[in-house]
Amino acid sequence: MAQTNRRQTQGVRRQARAQENTRRVNKARKHTSSFFGRMLALLPFTDDQLRRAFTVLILAGAAVAALAVARASGATIYAGERFAQVTANAGFVVRQVELRGVDRINGMAVRERALSQRDLAMASYDIEALRVELLAMPWVKDARVARQLPDVLVIDIIERTPQAVARRADRLMLVDADGVDLEPVSARDARGMLLLEGLPDPARATGEERRNLQDQVKRQMAALGALLDAAPALRSQVKGAEWVGNRRWNLTFGTGQSLALPEGDSRAAAALVAFAQADGVHRLIGGEVASVDMRNWPRVFMRVPGRAEAQELAVEEQS
Repeated sequence: MAQTNRRQTQGVRRQARAQENTRRVNKARKHTSSFFGRMLALLPFTDDQLRRAFTVLILAGAAVAALAVARASGATIYAGERFAQVTANAGFVVRQVELRGVDRINGMAVRERALSQRDLAMASYDIEALRVELLAMPWVKDARVARQLPDVLVIDIIERTPQAVARRADRLMLVDADGVDLEPVSARDARGMLLLEGLPDPARATGEERRNLQDQVKRQMAALGALLDAAPALRSQVKGAEWVGNRRWNLTFGTGQSLALPEGDSRAAAALVAFAQADGVHRLIGGEVASVDMRNWPRVFMRVPGRAEAQELAVEEQS
């Protein structure tokens, strides 16, 4: 009889613990539900709008999953090819090329590139690949390619503007403001243009070295432009610029006279401004002075043909 009472007592305790656990779970659920309910109540949406939003999210997720499956199975590629074929049969094929902004570039070469793609169907024509090809052409600074239905490809080109002539080891090369090679030029056609010497020749390098040299030339061209802008009264008279020892510039004027500038962008600009001011007072350009040496600026030395020693011109450094 005592054993039976102990079993009943244990059963009652287990039942009490189970009821207590159930009560705690229900309380927690009620608290959580009321918490999320209060949070949802703060949102500026109705229950119907929330249900619609969740429905849209579910459908969007299903669409993304379906698209991923289609791509994995190749269905989208087949659909794209089929669509391109249908539109091509309807006459949507590249038959004409309209060029805009072309002056110096060989338009026939551009048209040949545009019509060289194997697939000329408008829907599948790779306009980005054509743009990359055009940007590789020397005279092309920028290009835009667009479709004009039903059969016209419109190509807008921004050409590079020749700014100077660079002397290479075996030729003269027309270059733009960034120092990009445009085309070889004869000495006769180069007359009147700024002649650049001492710059690296990116065309003789390949790969990463070529890109590094081109970046270096671009920086040097920008520095030369800033230098000449410091003394605008002299810019039109400068006919040659030599980059010496990868450190500094020598300038040559149309009269054949030369000016050696110091190292450093700021020192070279200050020296050139001082020379311009001295020229305004002493008429150096076109005078008896054959060359002016300002490498040790603010000291200035002039060489006059027929005189044994160079003369020093006192020019105060400009602050």
